[in-house]
Amino acid sequence: MSKIKVIVAGPRGKMGSEALRMIEKEDNLELVACLDRKHDGVKVADIDGLPAFDALIYSDVETCFQTVEADVLIDLTTPEVGYLHTKLAIEHGIRPVVGTTGFSNEQLQELTNLAEEKGIGTIIAPNFAIGAVLMMQFSKWAAKYFPDVEIIERHHDQKLDAPSGTAVKTAQLIQEVREQKTQGHPDEKETLPGARGADFDGMRIHSVRLPGLVAHQEVVFGLPGQNLTIKHDSFHRESFMSGVKLAVEEVVKLDILVYGLENIME
Repeated sequence: MSKIKVIVAGPRGKMGSEALRMIEKEDNLELVACLDRKHDGVKVADIDGLPAFDALIYSDVETCFQTVEADVLIDLTTPEVGYLHTKLAIEHGIRPVVGTTGFSNEQLQELTNLAEEKGIGTIIAPNFAIGAVLMMQFSKWAAKYFPDVEIIERHHDQKLDAPSGTAVKTAQLIQEVREQKTQGHPDEKETLPGARGADFDGMRIHSVRLPGLVAHQEVVFGLPGQNLTIKHDSFHRESFMSGVKLAVEEVVKLDILVYGLENIME
């Protein structure tokens, strides 16, 4: 069985470097290049703190995609850069696996259409932690019986988007099974704007950003006389790598865009 040839975008980032360490451990994956705004033409092995790969770093995306023979792009960067990388990868016949959140609905639709047109498998996942995916699915199930719900997500203070992609995805899944309703007192008033969090179809989403956190979410449901809390914690970025590996192995079998890891966990 031939190895899956992988490009990693953002190798010096916390998630990107973790992806490199995951590839290093897997016999069926091969790193063939990295994308980084610095160190163009330098070997990955020559960058302090990164695994000893001979693969080259490219700063120009077009040059990388035109020069390197690759099957999959792993992108764990930022929304703006991730969107551009994903679009260009699809156009060059490279299958993206994207953990970057913060894409707009319009961008997701554009990428969905492009992937279908080109017949290039693409996976975009708000969260690659298997436990987080289960948390979202359990929340969808619970919402059938507990229609009053609030989402509290906590992340490190370097995260750019709020609310998190995981929180938005959770709310979207709940929306599928929950009749729309506005929660709280009808005359409720915020004495400080934003105190009640973001409003998503009547649900409230609260974002916490603090040093020391990685990725944490709890979904709190309420009925008279009882509460139900479904919670997931990622204490280390290694928690996301089993999902990234699964996505890399599955995306080569796809010819459309799939949004959410749960769709390949059947």
